[in-house]
Amino acid sequence: MAKILVVDDEADLEILVKQKFRRKIRENEYEFIFAQNGAEALDRIKEHPDLDIILSDINMPVMDGLTLLSRLPEANPTVKAVVVSAYGDMQNIRTAMNRGAFDFVMKPVDFDDLDLTMQKTITHVRQLQETLRAIKENNILKMYVDENVLNFMTHKEAENSLMKNELLEATVMFVDVCGFTAITEHVAANTVVNLLNGLFDKIVKEIINQGGHVDKFMGDAIMAVFRGEYHLDRAIDTALAVREQLANEPDIDAGNGKTFKPEISVGINSGEMVSGNIGSASLKRLDYTVIGDSVNLAQRLQGIAKAGQIIITEAVYQQAKESFQCKENGEFTLKNKALPVVTYEVVE
Repeated sequence: MAKILVVDDEADLEILVKQKFRRKIRENEYEFIFAQNGAEALDRIKEHPDLDIILSDINMPVMDGLTLLSRLPEANPTVKAVVVSAYGDMQNIRTAMNRGAFDFVMKPVDFDDLDLTMQKTITHVRQLQETLRAIKENNILKMYVDENVLNFMTHKEAENSLMKNELLEATVMFVDVCGFTAITEHVAANTVVNLLNGLFDKIVKEIINQGGHVDKFMGDAIMAVFRGEYHLDRAIDTALAVREQLANEPDIDAGNGKTFKPEISVGINSGEMVSGNIGSASLKRLDYTVIGDSVNLAQRLQGIAKAGQIIITEAVYQQAKESFQCKENGEFTLKNKALPVVTYEVVE
């Protein structure tokens, strides 16, 4: 069942919505909650953290719809809003979209069109919620062990297991969103964050689809680890899938007349590494991560990769050449490497 908040100061709209969607309400497909202005809507959002979407007017007393849109990321970052308003001029539409509106429906309302818009928005929210659940299952949200967790672990055996390390064979991938830093100089902070999170969402989905684990987010880059059978193949498949997906995406409108073509540069390396909780026990903050020369080399390979490139070493090429088409990319002198490193680019 989708939970929908309707924000409008017209009292008749509540009656109309209940009439038009009575079948879906009766069949528990939709549940509607109502508020008369933006301030009241924020209260409803606190009371109902499981909200899926919001249908909001623009012109309302106390707090208007555009102000409400600017407050939504803080109130509930997963909920999406559809603006339903008679003020359909381009300025209002652009302002609403720049403040995070998912779609815009004009009054008087065509309820069939509204229903289709709601279904599309709910599908998007469900995908976002599914990704967040997958992130939790992959321990991305458990990267930090905070004070409450450590206090819960009262037994010495539990503390020892927390600090336990292991040596393993795995593949590390560093993915950087190219050219993103330049965009941050020209657009609002909220827009920057929304753009980057949207791109990260696409990358993370592919990592999870291939059984990878997101180790950490590093500015506009992601570090991912692949373990188990065919870990190298799965890492390269992930990079190729993300590159292809972004290549087919249209340019992103970043606002202020700026557009952004999303591209990635990738460094992949496979080998032996140490896995464990790294950090400060006294500070009670630890990262479950991997370290070692193999990890460092993967990051250096990403550093020399150009937009659209997936760079590997010659040793990795020897392992991957039967499954992937690669070409020589030259020798590079990398930090902490006595000799130049021969690199290859994965083509397809």
